Amino acid sequence: MSATLQTQVREPLPGVVYAPTSNLTRYLEAGILTRETMAQAFRASFAQHASSLALRGTDAEVTYAELDAITDRLGAAFLRMGLEPLDRVVFQLGNCNELVFGFIACLKAGLIPVCTLAAHRESEIGYLGKHAAARMHFVQGDDAKFDDVAFAERIRASIPSMQWTVQARGERRGKASHLRELIASITAEEAHLMLAQVEVDPFQVAVFQLSGGTTGVPKIIPRFHNEYIYNMRAVADFCGYASDDCLFMPLPMMHNLNMGCCFGPFLLTGGTVAVAASLAPEALGDIFRRCEPTWTVVAGPIADRLKSAMESGKLPLDKLRGVISANNAPALRQLLRAPVHHIFGMTEGVIMLTRESDPQEVKDFMVGIPVSSHDQVKLFKTGTEEEITEAGVEGECAFAGPYTIHGYYDAAERNAQTFTSTGMYRSGDLMLFRDIGGKRYYQFRGRTKDVVDRGGEKVNSEEVELMVSRHPAITSAAVIGMPDKAYGERICAFITLREGMQGPTVAELGAFLQEQGLAKFKWPERIEVLSELPLTNAGKLSKPKLKEMIVQKLAAEHAAQALS
Repeated sequence: MSATLQTQVREPLPGVVYAPTSNLTRYLEAGILTRETMAQAFRASFAQHASSLALRGTDAEVTYAELDAITDRLGAAFLRMGLEPLDRVVFQLGNCNELVFGFIACLKAGLIPVCTLAAHRESEIGYLGKHAAARMHFVQGDDAKFDDVAFAERIRASIPSMQWTVQARGERRGKASHLRELIASITAEEAHLMLAQVEVDPFQVAVFQLSGGTTGVPKIIPRFHNEYIYNMRAVADFCGYASDDCLFMPLPMMHNLNMGCCFGPFLLTGGTVAVAASLAPEALGDIFRRCEPTWTVVAGPIADRLKSAMESGKLPLDKLRGVISANNAPALRQLLRAPVHHIFGMTEGVIMLTRESDPQEVKDFMVGIPVSSHDQVKLFKTGTEEEITEAGVEGECAFAGPYTIHGYYDAAERNAQTFTSTGMYRSGDLMLFRDIGGKRYYQFRGRTKDVVDRGGEKVNSEEVELMVSRHPAITSAAVIGMPDKAYGERICAFITLREGMQGPTVAELGAFLQEQGLAKFKWPERIEVLSELPLTNAGKLSKPKLKEMIVQKLAAEHAAQALS
């Protein structure tokens, strides 16, 4: 077989933008990428660390050998149901062992997980299920606040390709198949023979990840077998993850941050992943006490929930040797008494991190360097391809490299706007660089794109504005992020009203958005009514003016509370 054929995907999927053959050839020849699938990479790790604990926490402990056996049987059971390699499976469940079982099983069976959140509803799941032509909906089944099994059965009618619902936990309900029954339905020997017939292409899509982005609908991001493995291994090597480490990452496992930088790399290096099925403070504290993690990821809301326990010494933190956070390293370092590493990254590709050996200025205020020496980073004057080469000058980031995408799934118009003329991914983030001690470090400076970063969840403002504007009392809406100590930003909606009508309360607007099928974490948490929205000199909506207004209001309210 020629080198050209070896670097071409065998069965291209319509709508997927694959890496140019010349790029793949270069990366293969340099030993950066391999001809390895994700299933092969995980199998090798599972065999090497067979007797070690892979999963522990809220649910039962699972060794690597057990994880390998369970996922073999589940993957084969998925195929016996009628699914075929390259079929898409919508994942909609919170963190639990069963999520990991389903994810690895799909990789072994050649199925493509579609990464959604447990909090998503009709608007997101309906769109993504249709867009990806998904055939199976994998739900949690024991959520006390939401009947996701009934939801899946109801929404199936709106997704023509959807045929099956699989329930991960709880007592089986409705017409859903149950994960434990599927596993029990096939022997290990039968599963082994069945999976041996599955041919998975290392250059094919492994996972459909998700980006909130800047448009009104979510975008699907194809991640490929060999590049996603490289992404995970590069992070593991950069951070120094080891087989005797224990990770506690409480944010969603279907997020790229967790999958690509946390639990995925850990399962490839033989470490233990602590899984919390609940984000209640007592459940999080219990994980810390029982699992004593050596690595953790802390977002504002999580730190806020655990702060009192940490300060009182009730949580064992002495084994922590690494904490990953988007920002606020000095305060977290003092709170956790452990090294804190800032991270910057995107589902589309490039990951940056700081190291403990970096200069103090970098560890406190910057996001470090890319995890791969093969990552390419350029800064442009916003909206142009005029490169900024001077240190300390802010510009819009563009990226390329072995694990950065070349296009969103089935989104030709969006791709034309997002990639430079040379194929670099334009992120919409602002950065500057400084050369310190002979090394180039990057500092995150904000975003050009219109999103609210609510505790690590990127909420697209336009999407929320479109939904809010459907309310019968509202004529127009503008959504911005307002400063918040715990979440970084919360969602504030400025609205104008129809003549003679009264604006909804936050609760009333939430109830309306629930009817519209919008996930709860996207609902505005504050409403400000204006007679008209402020405009720029060019006659466009001025969100900087709105941000200034809410900052001033919050400051005035804080001052008044301090005096009372």
